[in-house]
Amino acid sequence: MVNENKITAAFVQQFHDNYELASQQNESRLLKTVVNRGKIVGESFTINDMGQVEMAASGARFGDTNWTIPDAGTRSVLMNDFDLFIPIESRDIPKLKAHPNDKYIKLLYNAKNRKVDDIIYQAAIGSINRKSVADNGTATTTPTALPAGQIILSGFGTLKQKIIKAKSIFRKNEADEHNGEQLYILYTSDMLSSILGDTTLTSADFMAGKMLQDGGVGGKWMGFNWIPYEKLNQGAAAGELRTVAYCGSAIHFGEADITGFDITTRADKKNIKQVGGVHSLAAGRANEKKVVAIDFVV
Repeated sequence: MVNENKITAAFVQQFHDNYELASQQNESRLLKTVVNRGKIVGESFTINDMGQVEMAASGARFGDTNWTIPDAGTRSVLMNDFDLFIPIESRDIPKLKAHPNDKYIKLLYNAKNRKVDDIIYQAAIGSINRKSVADNGTATTTPTALPAGQIILSGFGTLKQKIIKAKSIFRKNEADEHNGEQLYILYTSDMLSSILGDTTLTSADFMAGKMLQDGGVGGKWMGFNWIPYEKLNQGAAAGELRTVAYCGSAIHFGEADITGFDITTRADKKNIKQVGGVHSLAAGRANEKKVVAIDFVV
């Protein structure tokens, strides 16, 4: 057959469709836990926030109206471009045609998912530009970092005490399950070792049966959904790592396909085939009170 070992236009489309399907079925770990804004048009997207207001006594029957102006702001999240291109060996083309959802698609969506997770984590603990407008119409844009009160440093106590403290912070901020929120926490292998090595935590009174059987902390425990994630930043000091607990509405994520992941021919490289493409990805924090960073020693 003429096209037996050639990549046709129809196959290129099939590869693209298979990649899109695989990406939808293999969503990244952290993307499932945040607000997915979907496809973004433009170089950025915004997150609007508004502070809390309280009712007051009405006063005189025919008195003046007292206005309560909530603190409101607009957060700007700039899109960033990331690419990945992999050359295809000629001897792999027949295999690729036979199994278009094989190793190349897996390499591509696994790499993208890791990048998505990293972007979401960095957005949770990093700064975000917030624009606010004063009563006189003056607009001000300031980088907004995670406040010190939302960061539990390594010297606070044991990991168990830090988890309990984080849960209490969410309760104080009215940002827990009693206000319709899902809480998540990222854990590493070091955190797993610390938890499983604490007999008070692994006793039947503290631990769900599944956790005892599996030797893991996946699922919901102590009010948090536990998500495995190893790529943490350094904490406040050397020898420390910074994990994060957050509400499901705390982080917004968006993406845009610039070229998508496809098969192309490189005329400048002796017509070799390559798979890859460019994606634009970004995430931003919507509310500082819905995020708690936790430092721990490793």
